[in-house]
Amino acid sequence: MTDRDAEFLEYAAVHRGRMLRTARLLTSGDAYWAEDLVQVALTKLYVHWTKVRREDGAARYADRILVNTFLDERRRLWRHREASTDHLQDADPAPGPDQAERLTVLQALAKLPRRQHAVVVLRYFRDLDVQATAELMGCSTGTVKSQTSHALAKMRDLLHDPLDTLESLR
Repeated sequence: MTDRDAEFLEYAAVHRGRMLRTARLLTSGDAYWAEDLVQVALTKLYVHWTKVRREDGAARYADRILVNTFLDERRRLWRHREASTDHLQDADPAPGPDQAERLTVLQALAKLPRRQHAVVVLRYFRDLDVQATAELMGCSTGTVKSQTSHALAKMRDLLHDPLDTLESLR
């Protein structure tokens, strides 16, 4: 095993859980799709590992790959998704907010357009600021603000009070 491989494996072991949590939110709880997104992101990161580690931006680069992969999935005609169910496949749900409330939020997130969905996940679940979200999504801060505004308006319609619900799930 080369030093490059060892460094990458160490990085992946440390950051995979964080990436998977973000991917689960992006995919509205679809564990299998989240795993696929993380696998694609880590594969692309490995390909560019030499360049990325010199720039010390591996986490930011991996997050950007993850978000872009999620946004690009809709454009791929070959991907036929299975029907979702109301039951998550988690064996042992982590203690925390009410699971019914969490499922309601995930269902509402799934109804948002992809870019709005990604903005809500990055801003409210990953707690990134507008600038960091814009960098990850490859867009302007104005786009992030407008997408956030539109997403929260739609979430408000779907949930009646999304800010309280989103805050409780952090």
